Amino acid sequence: MPVHKHLLIRAEVKKPIKEEKVLKKWLKQLVKLIDMKIIKGPFASYIDVCENRGITGFVMIETSHIAIHIWDETDPALVQFDVYSCAEFSKHDVLQHLNIMEPEKVAYTLMDREHELKPTFSTKAHWSGLVDFGDPKFI
Repeated sequence: MPVHKHLLIRAEVKKPIKEEKVLKKWLKQLVKLIDMKIIKGPFASYIDVCENRGITGFVMIETSHIAIHIWDETDPALVQFDVYSCAEFSKHDVLQHLNIMEPEKVAYTLMDREHELKPTFSTKAHWSGLVDFGDPKFI
């Protein structure tokens, strides 16, 4: 029976990804890291519109999708990011994959969407870059 997990992440980062090629590679690496299979994409597009400047990326996976939006006009830059899958995946691996952007602050919610929208875990964390996701406070 499939699971219905939806990980929603909001992060403030020092080094946002700004290039389409780099974001596509980052998405491919994430799909591999969480042991999923790409069916379409990844796609990425940089939008150069004042007050909405940044990059959006999306990849369809066999079990659903991964989407990310990075607004780079602010300091720190804002990342809104989600992974939805009908297969199990490691939230720790997903969060760790943000390290390339040097997060300063990360908040996330893991939802169980099988029968209703039910948060299974939520946190707000100040990012040190040295976070041990094996620590029980991050489980």
